[in-house]
Amino acid sequence: MLTDNYCVIMGGGVGSRFWPYSRESKPKQFLDIFGTGRTLLQMTFDRFSKIVPKENFVVVTNATYRDLVLEQLPELHPSQLLLEPMRRNTAPCIGWATYHIQAKNPNANIVVTPADHLILQEAVFDDAIWEALRYVAEHPQLVTLGVRPSRPETGYGYIQIASGAEQGFVKVKTFTEKPNLEMAKVFYESGEFLWNSGMFVWNVKTIHEAFDRYLPALTSVLDEARGHYAQPDEQSRVSAIFSQCPNISIDYAVLEKADNVMVLPVDFGWADLGTWGSLYDLKKSGDRANVALHTEALFYEAEGNIVSIDGEGDQLVVVQGIDDCIIAQSDGVLLICKRAEEQRIKEFMGEASLRFSKKFD
Repeated sequence: MLTDNYCVIMGGGVGSRFWPYSRESKPKQFLDIFGTGRTLLQMTFDRFSKIVPKENFVVVTNATYRDLVLEQLPELHPSQLLLEPMRRNTAPCIGWATYHIQAKNPNANIVVTPADHLILQEAVFDDAIWEALRYVAEHPQLVTLGVRPSRPETGYGYIQIASGAEQGFVKVKTFTEKPNLEMAKVFYESGEFLWNSGMFVWNVKTIHEAFDRYLPALTSVLDEARGHYAQPDEQSRVSAIFSQCPNISIDYAVLEKADNVMVLPVDFGWADLGTWGSLYDLKKSGDRANVALHTEALFYEAEGNIVSIDGEGDQLVVVQGIDDCIIAQSDGVLLICKRAEEQRIKEFMGEASLRFSKKFD
């Protein structure tokens, strides 16, 4: 039944690798990256609203972003926001949402998604989500969506699959963190690996049992608030104990240990917009492969650059003699760095925050 479908949007990250465009005060999920008039958070809500009733959405975010979420998603009631008093990674985030939803509907089938993904083939995506929701309603399995890789990518985690399939779902053999380029080539050429999309589907009872078995350090904390979930005092009760939750991801805590994890191989034009590099790869075209966002740009003897200027009014950027760089300006910060060195952006942001009293973080 449609009323048993729930969606948990994880929207509390800082998005530091998108600095200076993404800031502590307004991370990338709250930004209109593509100039479409809809932020990444709003696009995520739009995507799942065809499958999940609006009253069955739950957004887990940092308490700092409460007003931003309600401003951007006025369709939601404040009680649909679970406000983390501190960041404790994805396992506590999903664990809290599990307890909250189970108190409302013990038969719920849940899709969990980050707030910052891009899907190009929406109809194919819808079919995959429907298929996964139907499957977990009938099988006590934990399902992850695995994207068929199109290249040896070092920016994503990988899922190794076993042979054979059950209704299109395949048993997971191993999860692997982001590999180096040599290993990524091996994964890609083997045909046994999928990209880990970070999207999950399961029945509320199945994931709760998995938490009990594999992460009792979390359930022992969340159990202290039993009787208060989906009640007016839920937020205050959970906030008081949240610091005791282990700081761990759902992958490490549960999925890498469980023996009932299945993957649905998918190909619907997926991108995790976690870095400038991922955005560049998505938008690059032409012989010189330069990308300009939110601005007009002229390139002379320049190749492989991404330029993004966040400001009021029309602006023109002229780039000469620079190759393979990120050139991004937002709110008083101009960043120019090599695309190959973008993993250092978090370092740059930290140094700027330290030296300039958080003015530019």
